[in-house]
Amino acid sequence: MARAEKVRRIFERFDVNARRDGGVSRRVTLASVQQISAILDEVFRTYSEFIVPNGVGLSLDGLLRTYDDGAGDVDRDFDALSLPPPSPPPQDPDLNPKITDLSLPSSSNSAKIPASAAQPTGVAYDATWQLLDDLEILIKRLHKSAEKTSSSNNNNNSDSFSETGWSREMGPTDRQITWDESSPDYAVFAKEVAGLRARADSSRAKDEAFDGQMAIGKALYDHQLFSEALKSFQRACELQPTDVRPHFRAGNTLYALGKHSDAKEEFLLALEAGEASGNQWAQLLPQIHVNLGIAMEAEGMVLSACEHYREAAILCPSHFRALKLLGSALFGVGEYRAAEKALEEAVFLKPDYADAHCDLGSALHAMGDDERAIQEFQKAIDLKPGHVDALYNLGGLYMDMGRFARASEMYTRVLSVRPNNWRAQLNKAVALLGAGEAEDAKKALKDAFKMTKRVEVYDAIAHLKMLQKKKNKGKGNDGDGESGFLVVEASKFKRVGRKTTLRQDLANALEIRAFQKLTRLSRCDVEVLKKEMNETDVPVSYSGSGVPEKSIRKAALEVILRKILNFLKAETFLGAVKAINERVLSVLDSSGSGRVDLGMFFAVLAPICSGPTDKRKRVVFDALLWRPNNENGSQIWRSDAVAYIKFLRAVYIPSHGVSDMMELHGESDQSLISYTEFLEMFNDRDWGFGILNTLVKLENGDRMRHGGRSCSICRYPIIGSRFKETKHHFSLCNRCYSEGKVPSTFKQEEYRFKEYGSEAEAMKDKCLCFNLQSNALNGDP
Repeated sequence: MARAEKVRRIFERFDVNARRDGGVSRRVTLASVQQISAILDEVFRTYSEFIVPNGVGLSLDGLLRTYDDGAGDVDRDFDALSLPPPSPPPQDPDLNPKITDLSLPSSSNSAKIPASAAQPTGVAYDATWQLLDDLEILIKRLHKSAEKTSSSNNNNNSDSFSETGWSREMGPTDRQITWDESSPDYAVFAKEVAGLRARADSSRAKDEAFDGQMAIGKALYDHQLFSEALKSFQRACELQPTDVRPHFRAGNTLYALGKHSDAKEEFLLALEAGEASGNQWAQLLPQIHVNLGIAMEAEGMVLSACEHYREAAILCPSHFRALKLLGSALFGVGEYRAAEKALEEAVFLKPDYADAHCDLGSALHAMGDDERAIQEFQKAIDLKPGHVDALYNLGGLYMDMGRFARASEMYTRVLSVRPNNWRAQLNKAVALLGAGEAEDAKKALKDAFKMTKRVEVYDAIAHLKMLQKKKNKGKGNDGDGESGFLVVEASKFKRVGRKTTLRQDLANALEIRAFQKLTRLSRCDVEVLKKEMNETDVPVSYSGSGVPEKSIRKAALEVILRKILNFLKAETFLGAVKAINERVLSVLDSSGSGRVDLGMFFAVLAPICSGPTDKRKRVVFDALLWRPNNENGSQIWRSDAVAYIKFLRAVYIPSHGVSDMMELHGESDQSLISYTEFLEMFNDRDWGFGILNTLVKLENGDRMRHGGRSCSICRYPIIGSRFKETKHHFSLCNRCYSEGKVPSTFKQEEYRFKEYGSEAEAMKDKCLCFNLQSNALNGDP
């Protein structure tokens, strides 16, 4: 116990009159401690500035000063009075928005806990108290030297964001003390703390040394001196490697330092130690699982985090924070129904849990229940009026509902709390534009660009200006001047030449391309996929029908994905996992078992990875060969190939049915097929995945420009293929062509389009037409 805490307890022992007036009177002191009555007159005269008037007596600061001046021995007086240690403050698992600290159990199992852990402070040896007293002096000295720096970095809005686990647009900014570890004062402090650690190590017993290192680390952690705290916890791990506490606290400290991978390893060691100790630390296991999940989520491993949040909720059903984090993580991977259940349970256990209400609102909005979502967002705002995430997401909900004025109000409230948030500023501009406030929208866009200088904001401003110019020019001046458009049926779109892509094929390929970009699989070479497949050892399991397969849980599959997409940052990887879970895993695990056939998963991903098309198809076949029932040779079962094509189309072309394909190719056919026969099935445009060629064309056209030509519908510069109507000569981009849009000024029974991959190709075609016309005029054939 620190020296100041002891003095406070002595003071409370003496302040026993009915008023509890915050002073130790002369009468009370004389009646209670006769051994110092002889010097009371001198004490009250010397410390007159600390005497509270109206007979109240000596204040707490005055009593502390007397001990500081040597007028008494605080340790002797504290022991003589037999004062009980202070009761620990109530532990609220939601106090820390990131990692919850180790809280000791208070149930009947306390008899099984070591004596050192049973102490509320965790300190078991008198020598440790002296270490803490000396450390307190060092920390106070460092605080004084850093007061100016820390005061300039205070943040009074630390509670405006949801806690870790909430998948949100904006990042957290928690209140922290910034220590300048390169300053001379800090170097002196670190050297003196090292001396205290050496004193702890020189203790007579190993347990006493461990007690000192843990106490020093905890005190340093409480003052956010994380680098020094980590050294103490690591030394404690060396002294008692099978103890849960040093690993747990080291994990917390590493997380605070931003070393999420190292924090995860320490939490795993804590979990291993806790599970090996029987019931000794059983009540701490839920919190270890929670913090391990948070560390995994910080790395983008959300499916793995779900496993640990779920385990914490099983071990402690009343752990409302574990349920909230589970719901948030499930929402983050697109499992909205399961997220709703977990979050509803969290708010049932803790009705004033603002973050859980906020996340529940997001899950409900994702499922289309907007009225309930509004209620949940509003509850979060009522509980925390400055809750940025609730305000921001409520603004997004109003935008989706077309209530632009209300959306603008929400983003304005976000900006009142976070004035420099460019996303809120940009969304406010869009909301104002939707509400018809063009001038205010333009100003908001410019403000957003000043905040971030991001190119997408600049493009939005340029596009807004262009639309304004087109509007001012009026209608009907030329073929491209009209801003309106018509959507015509696909049968009216005719192709000029076989190289021109079919409208529906392009629409499907664009959706696949968007998925490629979202998951970044287009940056993953298919050879990496094959290498991972060859190096992964998965035991063969049997499904209910007895069919052998190499299946793994989604959390284990996420680890493989992390290796394949190791170039992604955690936040980007999280988005990739969500997209893959929603689009691929939901099809491969339609029964909801939580397990996925790994060979089929590799085969489904291979076509959209980067690399030559022939190589992609070969890796698909190799993945099917890798499955247990095909791995004895160079052929696969036709039924497996048909099942694969079924999955492939269900994932990437869900609008097309597959029942006819089953009948045509024979789902129950047990014959074997070679690679050549498989390619025939794969390349089939109607029943296979012949759309791959169109997808590759989109991949190659990402950097293709057309001399600044703009689409006649969306007005954006055309990137990729350009589709030119041969009669009226207007041009469409990939997206507008796939959606069947044409300018409203050109109404006709059918439209004939020719596709140009580049401006050079268009010039070549124009020269060819000119030569043909010249030959015809000259009478040449």
